[in-house]
Amino acid sequence: MPSPQGAPAKSAVVPFEPDASPSPLGSLDIPERWRTVDRSAHAPHIVAVPGEDGTGPVAAALVTARPHTAYLKIVDAVGDVPAAVEAVVAHARDRGLVQVKWEGWTASPEAAAAAGFVPLRPPLSPVEDGAGPDTGYVRWLCDGPGDEPPYYGQTTHFSCGAVTALVAQVHGGTLPREALDREAELTLWRDATNFPACEPVGLGVAVRRAWPSSPVTVHLDTDRPVMLDHYTEKEQEWRALLQRTSRTEAGRTGVPVDPGHLSLAAIRSAIGRREHVLLLVSLAGMQGFDVPHWVLCHGTVPGAVVIEDPWAQAAAGDTWVDAHLLPVPDPSLDAMSVLSADRFRGAVAIGRARQREVSVDEPAGE
Repeated sequence: MPSPQGAPAKSAVVPFEPDASPSPLGSLDIPERWRTVDRSAHAPHIVAVPGEDGTGPVAAALVTARPHTAYLKIVDAVGDVPAAVEAVVAHARDRGLVQVKWEGWTASPEAAAAAGFVPLRPPLSPVEDGAGPDTGYVRWLCDGPGDEPPYYGQTTHFSCGAVTALVAQVHGGTLPREALDREAELTLWRDATNFPACEPVGLGVAVRRAWPSSPVTVHLDTDRPVMLDHYTEKEQEWRALLQRTSRTEAGRTGVPVDPGHLSLAAIRSAIGRREHVLLLVSLAGMQGFDVPHWVLCHGTVPGAVVIEDPWAQAAAGDTWVDAHLLPVPDPSLDAMSVLSADRFRGAVAIGRARQREVSVDEPAGE
């Protein structure tokens, strides 16, 4: 039963061990999906609400989260669901976190609303069977970041840069939601790629070509070619040539390349001006492997920057619900966005589109 007068339900927090015997969940039935993926990389644990008679828990939730983030995710709640969810929210507050999410495998809109959650917009890209729920919910434990951008999961292993740019332009009102699809993703990637990834200058130039009215600034605090360390010398040579060509094109098209180190304070300031920051990060902290990856910084909350990550690791139980509206503490984002041995930071800032003047002979909206 939920605690009287709105007091948080007393709970016990224990690691989730799928084969534990005896089970800390007692007689509660748990969904099979709790055991079908290896969630160990995301600190799975049980938040259980004990019964008043001491015979075992009356409610429990499986909770996970990406490392170095500021949220918790309820995979499922069983038993007295309102009590379980209430206990998870209290657990998140105790840890100083800013957000709780709830995957919509079994959660109904009515149950989520009663617990103070609001629905997340469904992804614009299809969710593969078993790779995530069709619905999800969020509850902010502080003032939220404002307008929710659409979520779009990249459909290739290499098009994250193009996706973050497209989502930024939809969120900023430059591109209609219905234009964000796989054709748009691959078209922009093809213009920006350094084969197969998108490096900062090439991505900034491609954004300027696609949307000439959008102010674009590339931030890159090194003058050497980037994201090439894992290639052989021969493979590096021609990709480096393409990056030098991108710098020439940036100069020709008026895309500034700022060689200074972009600070987290500057990222926050840009977001405060309603700009979007495409930020290059390593996935080592959040996912356990050191791969460069683009995310979109679009909102701020106390102590954290809110990002869109176009990729989720389904094999670890990580879904679009994790990747969407993802709060990352400032120190964590600062650490994960310093890449390679020479510790460079790469970003592309996209400002609000300038309104083009329309002549009296030109139909508006054309």
